[in-house]
Amino acid sequence: MTRNKGTSARWEQADRPLIIASVARERGITGVHTHVRQLRGYLARAGVAADLVTPHSWAVRGRPWRGLVLTPLFGLRVALERLCGPANVWWYRSSHEYFLRLALRRRLLQEGPCTVYAQCPVSAKAALAARRGPYQRVVLAVHFRISQADEWADKGQIARQSAVYRWIRETERRVVPRVDGLVFVSSWARSAVRQWLPEVDRVPGTVIENFVERTAVPQVVGRAGDLVTVGNLEAVKNHRYLLRVLARAKGKGYVYRLDVFGEGTERARLLALASELGVSDQVRLQGFCADVQERLAGYTAYVHASYSESSSLAIMEAMSAGLPVVSSTAGALGELFEDPDQGRFWPIDDEEEAARILIDLMESPAELRRAGQAARRRFLQCYDAEVVAPRLLSFLR
Repeated sequence: MTRNKGTSARWEQADRPLIIASVARERGITGVHTHVRQLRGYLARAGVAADLVTPHSWAVRGRPWRGLVLTPLFGLRVALERLCGPANVWWYRSSHEYFLRLALRRRLLQEGPCTVYAQCPVSAKAALAARRGPYQRVVLAVHFRISQADEWADKGQIARQSAVYRWIRETERRVVPRVDGLVFVSSWARSAVRQWLPEVDRVPGTVIENFVERTAVPQVVGRAGDLVTVGNLEAVKNHRYLLRVLARAKGKGYVYRLDVFGEGTERARLLALASELGVSDQVRLQGFCADVQERLAGYTAYVHASYSESSSLAIMEAMSAGLPVVSSTAGALGELFEDPDQGRFWPIDDEEEAARILIDLMESPAELRRAGQAARRRFLQCYDAEVVAPRLLSFLR
C-alpha cells in the first residue's frame, strides 16, 4: 500500500508502534521494572499494542537451544561478581547489550516507523545499533541521576577512574546525545544529570513524572501494621536509619511496628542492627511482594529515608492507598508531596528529631486521617496513570 506524504505523517504520529527495550528481565523489583509494568498496564487498558524486548527475547519459542545458550552465559556473572567485580560489570553490560541488540534487530525488521523506548543507556545503545534508520526513533527514559559508572562504584564492583569506570562514562557520552528524545522522571533528575552530562541539552527532552495505576478507594479489612516502607535492601535506601528512629521512639515509650518490602544485600545487616537496637520484634523484612500496592492500605503511614532518588514509585503507591508519607527531601523526594499537607519531611541526619516528627504524626489520629486523604487527592491529580501516561505516550509518538 502506498501512502501520500500527508497520510504518512498522520500515520506515523497516530499509529507509530511502541517497543520497550530493557536489559532487565521482564519480572523484577526495581523501579524500572515497576515503571515498565505500569506503562504496559496502561497501554493494555488503552488498547495500544506495545512489545517488551529484553536480551532474553533472543531465546524465542521454537528455538530452545537459544535458552540453553543464554543460561550459562548470563549465569557466568554470578561467579564473576565474587571473583572480579570489574569483569562482572564488563560482562554483564556487554553480554546483555549484545543479545538485546540481536533481539531488537529481529523485531525492528518487522516494522516501519516506530519508537523504541529504552530504559537505560545500555538498552539505548542496543536500539541505536539495531534500528534500520532514523524513522525508527529511540527515546531514552532517564531513570538515573548519576552515571551508571558511579552506581557500580557505589556497590563496590569497580573503582572510580578505573578502565571499566571510564569505559562506562565514555559510552554514556557517546550514546545519550544520539537518541531522539529524553524523558526525565523529575525536574531534579534533569538538573542532576545535566551537571555531569551537559550533552543532554542537545536532545529534545521533557519531564514526565512516574505514575502508577490507581487503586480502588482503600477498603481496609484488618490492620496490617503501623509503618511500611518499600524498596530494595541497599545502602542508598537507608533502611538502617528507620531502625534507629524506631529505637529512639521506643526509648520515649512509643512502640511502632515496621514492615519492609524488598530484597537485597543489606538484609543480614538490617537483621543484625535490629537485634543490636532491641527492635527485632518491631521489624519484619517481608521480602519481595508482587501485590504490595494492594497491601499498603492496611498500614497507618509510609516512611522513607533514602539518601537520593530521581523519583519514588513507592511513595506514589502509598499516596494512592491513602497513606500519609514521612520522607527525607533527598533528590526529587521533596517534589512529590508537601509538608504538612500530605505528610511530613524528616531529617536523615538527626534520629532524635526524626523520632519526634514521627511520634507527633502517629499520635494524632485526626492528622493521620487528614493527611492520608490529602495524599490520595494529590495522587489522583499528579501521579495517576490515567492522567500522566497519556503525556508520555504523546511524547513517545
